[in-house]
Amino acid sequence: MVDNYEPVIIAFCCNWCSYASADSAGTARIQYPANVHIIRAMCTGMVHPNFIMDALTNGSADGVLVCGCHIGDCHYQDGNKRAEQRAEAISLMLEDFGLEEERFRLEWISASEGPKFARVAGEMTQTLKDLGPSPYRN
Repeated sequence: MVDNYEPVIIAFCCNWCSYASADSAGTARIQYPANVHIIRAMCTGMVHPNFIMDALTNGSADGVLVCGCHIGDCHYQDGNKRAEQRAEAISLMLEDFGLEEERFRLEWISASEGPKFARVAGEMTQTLKDLGPSPYRN
């Protein structure tokens, strides 16, 4: 572990559920780490694996979090199922690039689950602190 190391996490959040959960956490004044940078996506099914791998390998992030609607609740029918299938491929790519699989996380968080969003963000931050900086960070 590196002293004073604060990991950078890019969080791709679906517009309908997970982005709203992050917003509701803020509205309820539930704190989560400031090193989580949210990118709003219409659906997790639209987050291509290249976006995730680019963030991890170009030095932009130590970890990537993808959050979407619960299975069966996707506003785009099966976008979250597509994201789940892609997550399996991303795990293989992480191995190919010599990165720990804990640097990527997929979570289902509904709009009413602000505390869950804050908990997941905190857990991922701690996991990345324990792992240390990504070998791709500058």
